[in-house]
Amino acid sequence: MHKIVPSKSKFIIRDLSWLSFNGRVLQEAEDTGNHLHDRLRFLGIFSNNLDEFFRVRVATLNKMVKLGGAAKMQLESNPDKILKQIQSTVVNQQSAFERIFKEIVDELAEQNIFLKTEKQLNKEQREFVTRYFDEKVHTRIVPLMVESIPAMPLLRDRSIYLACVLGHDTNPLMQRYALIEIPVGELSRFVLLPSKRGVHDIILLEDVIRFNLPYLFAPFGFNRFMGHTIKVTRDAELDMDSDLQSNVIDELEKGLKNRKKGKATRFVYDKQIDPNLLDWLVKRLSLSRKDNLIPGGRIHNFKDFMDFPKSVFSNLNERPRPFVHPLLQQPCRILDVLSRTDVMLHLPYHSFDSVIDLLRESAIDPAVVSIKITLYRLASDSKVINALINAVRNGKQVVVVIELKARFDEEANLRWRRRLEEEGVTVKIGLPNMKVHAKICVIKRREFNQTRHFGFVSTGNLNESTARIYGDHCLLTSNSKILADVNKVFECLERESPNLVLLKSLKTLVASPVSTRKFFQTLIDKQVALAKKKRPASVIVKLNSLSDKPMIENLYNASKAGVQLELVIRGICCAITDQKSFKVRPRAISIVDQYLEHARVMIFGQGASRQVFISSADWMSRNLDNRVEISCPIENQIWQDELSHIMNIQLRENQKARILDSALSNQYVDKEDGDVECRSQILIYQYLASKEYTLEPRSH
Repeated sequence: MHKIVPSKSKFIIRDLSWLSFNGRVLQEAEDTGNHLHDRLRFLGIFSNNLDEFFRVRVATLNKMVKLGGAAKMQLESNPDKILKQIQSTVVNQQSAFERIFKEIVDELAEQNIFLKTEKQLNKEQREFVTRYFDEKVHTRIVPLMVESIPAMPLLRDRSIYLACVLGHDTNPLMQRYALIEIPVGELSRFVLLPSKRGVHDIILLEDVIRFNLPYLFAPFGFNRFMGHTIKVTRDAELDMDSDLQSNVIDELEKGLKNRKKGKATRFVYDKQIDPNLLDWLVKRLSLSRKDNLIPGGRIHNFKDFMDFPKSVFSNLNERPRPFVHPLLQQPCRILDVLSRTDVMLHLPYHSFDSVIDLLRESAIDPAVVSIKITLYRLASDSKVINALINAVRNGKQVVVVIELKARFDEEANLRWRRRLEEEGVTVKIGLPNMKVHAKICVIKRREFNQTRHFGFVSTGNLNESTARIYGDHCLLTSNSKILADVNKVFECLERESPNLVLLKSLKTLVASPVSTRKFFQTLIDKQVALAKKKRPASVIVKLNSLSDKPMIENLYNASKAGVQLELVIRGICCAITDQKSFKVRPRAISIVDQYLEHARVMIFGQGASRQVFISSADWMSRNLDNRVEISCPIENQIWQDELSHIMNIQLRENQKARILDSALSNQYVDKEDGDVECRSQILIYQYLASKEYTLEPRSH
């Protein structure tokens, strides 16, 4: 695997650290201990991640090039230099990707699973492909004779195209270029072919079209046909007017239209493509050789391989199914359970159905008066939305704060907003110049002329689809202090002109952008003070990303003072953990496995003085200073111990953990002699599945 060499700095460059993370995803595709289906899925995840990286980060760097010295000061490096490092790294990763894919194809063949090209079909399969094209594909494609079109047609982001060279054997002047968009989405990318018993032959949709190029173009006198896949990745950042008086929805819809026309940030092509066609496309797309031109194999948009057909495998073991938390087994009244105790869900081990059940129960409970909730990313067929609509129809007041600017979910959230408003839900669309990323809910209930509140604080999105594969924590509670603060957050967000200073008045929860940075810096400083007094001092931090420089400096100071610092960072980690000035070297690992490690957990100190938090916020500048985020203390001893135990399992991980070092080498954690094998996601499932709980009265 290609090593990325960072610049000599106090911090690792964010974009190179991210590429290193995606390299860890590629390692999972290479790991022969994983099932072939999972290895293909990791190739798809790698490809999808890289698409988003070019759509957002590379697009941003391209803009920063124009800022000159100001950009260099902010990045601590020349953006041009970073872009060159990105280009070099991506080309090397692409080479590794193609090698790994070839190895997987060979291993598939050993299991009698074959990816057939249009040139490898037998007579029966050729007839099938001809018939399939005629019945399913032909009416869904529009071949474009691009040389006869005055303006180059807009190549859509996230789509793949066949760039075709059409010619005639005896007439070299009769050469034309054509483009065909592959209708993935309308049709499956993978077409199962008629095959012998015990054999599974698969052809890709673009190869179905390749096979039928003569059917499309021979009537126009051509007898030579070549088709090569290409893909354009475009700038996906939305330039929105942050003026408080502007119509946010109109601005967003305008931005979404502009996104489709965004500047090309990457052009990926089959390296076997006709050189003249490549030159023609580069020129017509207004690209230059300085742009990210990435040569690859004949297959692009590997994100579709996340949905490679499972039916062709005879030995596919499904992941263990999520199970309902023992305290919430149905039939039960969840609000009654929460009246007596908090419940901590650990997703995806515990089932997200309990959250849906809580909302459904509240929707039909005659004593429930209102439900208020924040929404960021939702499932395409959201049961959360259905429960909230049911609540309105049952006469409840429902307030939804939906973040329209959730990247790549903007269009879906606009649709959900319209649907909710049509049903009578009060919808707030967040803040014009700041995303609402907090995951909170409060349910108001009248009991015997008294008002009680229930709700939750979560690290993850209220999305039942991703909740099956994202590792998150969700605290279901009727704790009056926590829910009084949740009410204050909604009071702030519901105002016509939200005043975020109100979030400073929270007494239990910690909110960005007003308090998170200072609060956690203070807790780190307390551990530093203990270390200086030669007393036990420790900090455990689990995040998706660690890139905020002041927070990293605080962690550096802790290590210099002798604080035992342990980091579990899935993605970006800009901290350099092997500095000579550290009295105790921090231990930093990343875990990439079957589930996406999405949770944020912070543990300060040990024993009776231990403080444990879950949070929606990574330690990135945007999350600390430019978003509404919520961190929640876990005060119940049972859930403190449970979270700490889960974190200790992850810190013992020696199968899927990589060391985060300054060389970005992605070396696996070594299993020392005598160490027990620890694959944390499996052990956490077993730990939680074996736990028993007793329902005890709540002490307020």
